[in-house]
Amino acid sequence: MKKIGIITSGGDCGGLNAVIKGAAQMANRKGIQCFAIPNGYAGLYNLVEFDSLLELTPERLDDIGANLAGSEAGHSRVKIKKIDDPEKYDRIKEGLKKFGIDGLVISGGDDTGSVIVDLTNNGIKCVHAPKTMDLDLQTYSVGADSTINRISQFAEDLKTTGKTHNRIMVVEVFGRYAGHTAFRGGIAADADAILIPEIPADFDVLYEHVKERYTARIKKSDINAGTYLILVAEGLKDAGGGDIVDESAGVDAFGHKRLAGAGKFVCQQLTKRFKVDKSITDFMKESKMYVEGIYEVPESRSVTLGHLVRCGHSSAYDVNFGKEAGAAAVLLLLQDIIGVTVAFVDGVNIKYMSTSEAIKQRHVDLSEVAFHEQLGVCFGRKGVALKNSFQKIAGHVERHL
Repeated sequence: MKKIGIITSGGDCGGLNAVIKGAAQMANRKGIQCFAIPNGYAGLYNLVEFDSLLELTPERLDDIGANLAGSEAGHSRVKIKKIDDPEKYDRIKEGLKKFGIDGLVISGGDDTGSVIVDLTNNGIKCVHAPKTMDLDLQTYSVGADSTINRISQFAEDLKTTGKTHNRIMVVEVFGRYAGHTAFRGGIAADADAILIPEIPADFDVLYEHVKERYTARIKKSDINAGTYLILVAEGLKDAGGGDIVDESAGVDAFGHKRLAGAGKFVCQQLTKRFKVDKSITDFMKESKMYVEGIYEVPESRSVTLGHLVRCGHSSAYDVNFGKEAGAAAVLLLLQDIIGVTVAFVDGVNIKYMSTSEAIKQRHVDLSEVAFHEQLGVCFGRKGVALKNSFQKIAGHVERHL
């Protein structure tokens, strides 16, 4: 193997430039030329049309900040299998041959991984450096720690405006049908409630928790000020198990519904209950907030963080993991170990697994949810009784993902 290409695909996030840098640095150390293929799988499909590619020399790598989020190589949401071209794989191979590229390091999530499986099955050598801020692969994925840190920071900051206006603040975050980022970001932000797709929300349970905690804070305050913070994953399901989607937005390139409106839906459910609860009217009057026809119930406001949690800077953990995953992917290519996903690097040992297995969706462990319910966090359900077990461990401990 003399030349390799690097592709980043899917959504942008923290740690991707670290993957690029780690892969290119390892390639350079091994005497292999390394090239960035722009614009994800769109660039791979159109590779035959390029006149030249950017070589990631040591000098060029100096211009790439490993701690910056986003990707120097660029992205697109393209599923190769869906391209209406019967010669698509031959076209890709022709492009790779044109530039003498022998193998690919590709960083992306489950959708990207499904294309890696497809490409491998069609004779194109690929290794997967796992990336998704959703944290729903079987391995750790670059971008998750950066995103969770940003979610927790923004959510914590929103408490100031919530307390100023005595509002219930509902923060909606990415994650599709796995609630890892909402769960971990919410715990770190000291959220009062966290609503995740794994638990269909019982809004009556949530409402009682909101009412009790929110009113108590304001009553205890010497200035009648208080707030209540809810983190909600975009893939939230209602009590009937139905999705909350933007039906007018269609589907993306991989056939996924465009999720939208979970935060606003939560606000609507709370406001509806506030309006018919006489004890809330009494509370508003006792707190000297009540104004008939104008300000009769507490306000609930939804904030969608959206792409703010993808951008900016990467966490130190993601930079470390990204460099290791990128570099390890190159070493796997050199051993002709293809169609696999880097799990982690443990000293000199590179742990990997089949990409087809790695991209199977992993959900939040509900026993962890039950643990935090013991600490008073509401997850939109009646708390589950939990009997803790205690285990003494000794010797080497495997890194948990």
